[in-house]
Amino acid sequence: MEIERKYLITTPPQDYASYPFHIIEQAYLCTDPVVRIRKEDETYYLTYKSKGLLAREEYNLPLTQESYGHLLPKADGIVLTKRRYLIPVKGTDLTIELDVFSGKYQGLMLAEVEFKTKEEAECFTPPDWFGRDVTFSGEYQNSRLALQALM
Repeated sequence: MEIERKYLITTPPQDYASYPFHIIEQAYLCTDPVVRIRKEDETYYLTYKSKGLLAREEYNLPLTQESYGHLLPKADGIVLTKRRYLIPVKGTDLTIELDVFSGKYQGLMLAEVEFKTKEEAECFTPPDWFGRDVTFSGEYQNSRLALQALM
């Protein structure tokens, strides 16, 4: 079960680039249900996500570089590219995943925080630098961004 909140970021902390990060490339084979392929650094996998905004089922299966390469041309929409910075939330065991997009969405920044329970997610007080909470709008779901870029 994935339980997360998502925020639009307009002014990230000045030191965000000093945190560890992953380079991510991802594409969508299907958006209903969501079936995604991802390259994260040198790791490849396929993900299934059920419907939902705050909470949904998520399953990851490993892929080889060859199978990722085979599936990539079959994807709908564009391939999303981003750097994901891992920023600890002070005083908690939570981590902010700050996605800084490149390519078609150059300049877009989104922050996600994953939680163990819905209650924890609902009680979360975001840091001051977080912008609008877009969790429940769905407008910034990556699967939607991949298809909207074509419009």
